[in-house]
Amino acid sequence: MDDEQLLRYSRQIMLPELGFEGQQRLADSHALIIGLGGLGSPVALYLAAAGVGELTLVDDDQVDLSNLQRQVIHDSDSIGQPKVASAARRLAKVNPHCETHVIPRRLEASELGQRVKQADVVLDCSDNFTTRFMVNRLCAAAGTPLVSGAAIRWEGQLAVFTYGEGEACYQCIYGEGGEEDLRCSQNGVAAPLVGIIGSLQAQEALKLLSGAGEPLCNQLLVIDTLHPHWQALKLRPDPACPVCSAR
Repeated sequence: MDDEQLLRYSRQIMLPELGFEGQQRLADSHALIIGLGGLGSPVALYLAAAGVGELTLVDDDQVDLSNLQRQVIHDSDSIGQPKVASAARRLAKVNPHCETHVIPRRLEASELGQRVKQADVVLDCSDNFTTRFMVNRLCAAAGTPLVSGAAIRWEGQLAVFTYGEGEACYQCIYGEGGEEDLRCSQNGVAAPLVGIIGSLQAQEALKLLSGAGEPLCNQLLVIDTLHPHWQALKLRPDPACPVCSAR
């Protein structure tokens, strides 16, 4: 790490729980971000700014005018462009030391599974249960930690899964089908909410990668920003879960 990088990350290196060693671990880490929308925007920005060395961005969508209310990594000049390309361009300006790989398509399970194995942490910033269940299954198989976030209307959720003994996984919470998919395009979402959940996802990922603090394992953080109310629910593994019960 050269003098310019030491100055760039100096406020983090000053943290006794992180220090130079933790900052170096971030530089040597690889995060896989699935979805570059409302949640993926702050996730990617903060991981790059904090010094994570390598980011892989996966999203098959293009930037739309209606995205700009909350997807802060994009701007008006990005409309019509692939979200991963728009995000990568912004990240290069935020931190040129962060290497980004862009995948502007939806990945099938086999290819996504290989990407999961190559990553040190996966951040699920998608907006549908099909993707979330698949990502959880692949992370469980690979033993790659997963940071999962969701946000709709005024409410958000956050959970971390490391697939250790006695720990719940995403499927333990929602079973086979989960609730009906709720999308921002049909239900709306408050702009700062996705920033709150995405920032918390980035914070949990930084803790996992650097070894600082304790990750939010076996808990589901539920946030209601309208009233406001924050609650951490204790999770229990499902003994019949088809994903993690075999452990």
